[in-house]
Amino acid sequence: MSGNGNASFSIRPMRIEDVPRVYEIDRLSFSLPWPERSYRFEINENSHSSPWVVEAVQEDGSLEIIAMMVNWIIIDEAHIATIAVLPAYRRRGLAQRLLARGLLAAWERGARTAFLEVRRGNEAAQAMYKAFGFEIVGVRPRYYQDNHEDAILMTLAQIDLARMQDLGEFKELSEP
Repeated sequence: MSGNGNASFSIRPMRIEDVPRVYEIDRLSFSLPWPERSYRFEINENSHSSPWVVEAVQEDGSLEIIAMMVNWIIIDEAHIATIAVLPAYRRRGLAQRLLARGLLAAWERGARTAFLEVRRGNEAAQAMYKAFGFEIVGVRPRYYQDNHEDAILMTLAQIDLARMQDLGEFKELSEP
């Protein structure tokens, strides 16, 4: 599916049968994708993991996974491990809604702060995170193995439940 036409979107927990598609989204989005087995581990074995997907529901009823995210929740902290949207579906607010849903789920499991690393050159992602209230707190020099780009460390000091609900509108999403 191309990402064009009429579709609605829904967010749900990632399932084991989603892994091949999630891995494909990762490969299309990042120069250093996770191994496919890592997603299986997140679903089946990591009790700290909170993995999510966005599905596009087409007019004919067919479903396509178009975005994914993995959070780790450890005591009262959430770590955004990865988040990606298929190229054909970018710039529609789906990553924002997915991030909001993931942070809400983390809040429900007791997380009150959130952390992440993002490439220095990924200004679009940094802008989205700043809109959520994330602040830059440090740099990991030469963090990424493919090109030795720095990782920017960002922290959300307080997950604000009402703000996440407002940013998310995640129950049923419609394509603009």
